[in-house]
Amino acid sequence: MSVASLRCGSRTLILDEPRVMGILNVTPDSFSDGGKFVSRDKALVQTEAMIAAGADIIDIGGESTRPGSEGISDQQELDRVIPVLEAISQRFDTIISLDTSKAVVMHEGAARGAGMLNDVRALQSPGALDVAAAAGLPVCLMHVKGNPKTMQASPQYDNVVTEVNEFLAQRLQACVNAGIESGQIVIDPGFGFGKNLQHNLQLLRQLHTLTEQAPVLTGLSRKRMFAEILGDPEVSREAASVTGALLCVQQGASIVRVHDVQPTVDALKVYQAFAVA
Repeated sequence: MSVASLRCGSRTLILDEPRVMGILNVTPDSFSDGGKFVSRDKALVQTEAMIAAGADIIDIGGESTRPGSEGISDQQELDRVIPVLEAISQRFDTIISLDTSKAVVMHEGAARGAGMLNDVRALQSPGALDVAAAAGLPVCLMHVKGNPKTMQASPQYDNVVTEVNEFLAQRLQACVNAGIESGQIVIDPGFGFGKNLQHNLQLLRQLHTLTEQAPVLTGLSRKRMFAEILGDPEVSREAASVTGALLCVQQGASIVRVHDVQPTVDALKVYQAFAVA
């Protein structure tokens, strides 16, 4: 079987081993680290630290999609994201992923150094599919039921694994029909996006079924599900998040999106050494 690779602008990401995507939220209201990296200087310091820790990709997001969050305007998101993206692109030799659903942000980001488009709405927003196709960058399509403001209000599924698989298959085909190469598409089951704890666990147990469609990216880092499992809303979620990342890789995930880069990289090194021994 050939090894998948993503052409990220001038760089190539070879998925011959699990890859780590470091989260950089330049937002005042993200659920875990809102407000920490809103200034360009702080964002650059965090980026340098994540790259030094072993991050393969830096994922920049300017709009919170936490449960209950309100949307922001195109201009607000551009003002948050573009200066940081440009600064990172100029200073670091790394792949930059842009976490956005807005067509104009995708367009401007692709012109300023983004190497990947990561969309929680799977390119369903007006103009997003056409802009992504024109950009020629890898895209990540995520499943979400509802929208961030209402998605955790008692989500219901007949079969969460089947429904997520079917949705992602439909969106993957829509991308191919729009001119995006199938080899440039990554999919994400959307843990915690319109899913309760049992839905998340069912998806995790059967994550390997998604890998039959395309390389899989997962984002379990610091999710509320870990506080539910551990029975403490105030507990540190770092160890649980690293465990979650390992479980995702064990089930076939190619990319794990995380806040805590260093412990995740360390754990994956141990896992890989065991897997190939």
